[in-house]
Amino acid sequence: MIIVHHLENSRSQRVLWMLEELGVDYKIKRYERDKKSNLAPPELKKVHPTGKSPVIEHDGRVIAETGAILEYLVGQHGGALAPDPASADYLRYKYWVHAAEGSYTAPLMLSLILGRMESAPMPFFARPIARRLTKGVRDGYLNQTLKALFDNLHDELARSEWLAGDAITAADIAMSFPMEGFSVRGEIGRYPRIRAFLDRIHARPAYLRAVERGGPYALMK
Repeated sequence: MIIVHHLENSRSQRVLWMLEELGVDYKIKRYERDKKSNLAPPELKKVHPTGKSPVIEHDGRVIAETGAILEYLVGQHGGALAPDPASADYLRYKYWVHAAEGSYTAPLMLSLILGRMESAPMPFFARPIARRLTKGVRDGYLNQTLKALFDNLHDELARSEWLAGDAITAADIAMSFPMEGFSVRGEIGRYPRIRAFLDRIHARPAYLRAVERGGPYALMK
């Protein structure tokens, strides 16, 4: 039996969705974020030293990191939700499984942190300084980085309905989190193919079952 250590409103939602797509039986141990800091609770460190989610337990193994978990599940189920390794789509698949965390999620998390800095309580004289600092990061790095990343993603979705061909794979599941995170920024209207992708995944029965089992799912702004 697979145990998923699932943190509310987090990347671990993708693991639940993956398991639902595979039709695998699993149990959830759910954790809530600290109400003030939004950080994971210290109990998660008892499962894995980083104290982060997702983490799964299976057959005495503890496996962390979304990409590693998704690839582990693919391997455990005979290559389900992955293209044939000999196919032309396989390198696309590998790229997007790893790009989700390696390229796309980090700048979105930085945007979230900057937003909190801009809205955090502070003395009135400090606010203009904070705004200049965050604006400098946004203008000098973040905005152009996100535009390049999501322009590329939008172009890729012109090639096929899914990111690694005509069938859904773990690459689509991996990329769902940064796409959902990007959608709350209010710029999704410029990317109709990404919007259509999100509509497709949100209508999938396995996705809906995962949300029902995992509890309320709302990405933080």
